[in-house]
Order: sequence, then C-alpha cells, then structure tokens
Amino acid sequence: MNAHTRRRIRRTIRRLPGDALKLAVVLCFVFPFYWMICTAFKPYSEAISVPVTFWPRTFSLEGIASILSARSVDVMQYLMNSVVITFGTIALQMVIMIPAAYAFARFEFFGKNICFALVLLALMIPGQITYITVYLTMADRNLLDTLWPQILPFGANAFGIFLLRQGFKQIPEEIIESAQLDSASQVQIVMQIMVPMCRSVLLTIMLFSFVSSWNNYFWPLVMTNSEKVRPLTMMLVRVLDSELGTRWNEIMAANLLIVLPVLGVYVFTSGRIIKAFTYNGIK
Repeated sequence: MNAHTRRRIRRTIRRLPGDALKLAVVLCFVFPFYWMICTAFKPYSEAISVPVTFWPRTFSLEGIASILSARSVDVMQYLMNSVVITFGTIALQMVIMIPAAYAFARFEFFGKNICFALVLLALMIPGQITYITVYLTMADRNLLDTLWPQILPFGANAFGIFLLRQGFKQIPEEIIESAQLDSASQVQIVMQIMVPMCRSVLLTIMLFSFVSSWNNYFWPLVMTNSEKVRPLTMMLVRVLDSELGTRWNEIMAANLLIVLPVLGVYVFTSGRIIKAFTYNGIK
C-alpha cells in the first residue's frame, strides 16, 4: 500500500463521524415524509397491522379515494380556499412590498429611517400579539365569514420589504441614471429594470409566503367561524372527527394532499434561494 492510498484511507476514516452524523440528520428529516407517503398508499388493514411494514405490500388508493369522496368533507372547497388565500396574499404583498422597498432603497424623504425602523420592528413582534386586535377589527366589519381575515393581515411583508430593499440597493446607480436619461418613468424603472434584476429575491419571498400561507393553521382557526372559508390545513381535523377510529391511511393521504404543493413549489424554486442572498448587480 503506497503513501497516497494510506492518506486517502486516513482522510476517509476522519470524515466518517461527520458523514455518519449528516446521514442521521438527513434520515431524521426524510423518514417522516417517507412514512407519510408509504402509509398513504397502504390499505387500512395494512396501515394498522403489527408488525409494521416499511413498504406497502399492496399499493392502494383507498385512503386518497376516501378523502376525495368523503361526503362530510368538501375537499375541493378547502382546496379552493387555500388557493385563493395563498395567491391573494402573495399578490397583495407584491403590490405593497415592491413600491415600499423601492422607496426605501432609492429615495430620501422625511422620516425614512424611522419608517424603516418600524419595518424592522415588525419582524420582532410575534404575530400572536395581534390576534385579539385583528379579530375584533374583522368582527366589527362583519368579515369573519369571508376569506379577508386570512389575507389582509399579511398584506405587508416586513421581511420581504427588507430583503427586496437590499436587492434594489445592489443594482448599480448607473443603470437607473441611464433609464432616466431615456425618459423612463419611475414605474417603468421599477417594472422593467428593478424587478427583473431582483427576480431571484422576489421568487424567494414568494416561496416563503406560499409556504407560510399554505401551512397556516392556527390563524384560520382563530379568525374564521365557518367551514366554508377555512383552508386545506383544517381539513385534517374534519377527517379525524368524521371517522370512527383513527384511519391512518386516510390521515396520511390528507397530509400528502397538503404537503405535495409545497414540495412541488420548493423543487422548482429552490435554486433561486441562494441567488437571492448574493449580489444581484452587474460587475
């Protein structure tokens, strides 16, 4: 055995504890998803069998079909509510966030630092503190039986304003001046220059907003009084309440319906996250 081979063996041995720890961490995160998917495609008899099976002996759509066809649970209504709430929140955030971030990044006005400090302060305030105030406000305006209480309070995204401001500030001033020399309006500068150059930042913010809105459970529970305006995350409670006993294949099928859109969005946009935290300008 030559010296080069011995060095490679020693390096491999030194890396083994760290690699084993990384593998253990990965398994801790991956295994719950694996178990959810496997159980969702098991028949009920196998889902409750002992000893447990780590791979379905018989692939079955029984759980998914039962969820989609349950008469006591209108899955499509819950799904439509989640879609409207999620994309309505993202659209409202874009309308408010882009002008605010552009103003903080490119303009000087009275009270600018104080206003930006308030934006940063909003990042430090737990959302639970606002529950009672927002609930009373929505109740006074008779909005509790609508989707608005789940959209309006999230219209101003403090983290998005902060992150997008940083992206706008990294765009070279020369590009803005060139556009102004070509008689471009502020709206044209924002929509045709700033937003395209900060596309990675915007996609990252939209991804975070999507995951937050789609997975939200406690806020809709507090802010809504009617099942007809509640999102998909609250369907799981109805599944548990509407069945006799715990039917694990149906519960995991419901979880799968909730998780799949988030995983799909993440797979297609995860490559943009790293770019969002790096330099966005032109050298």
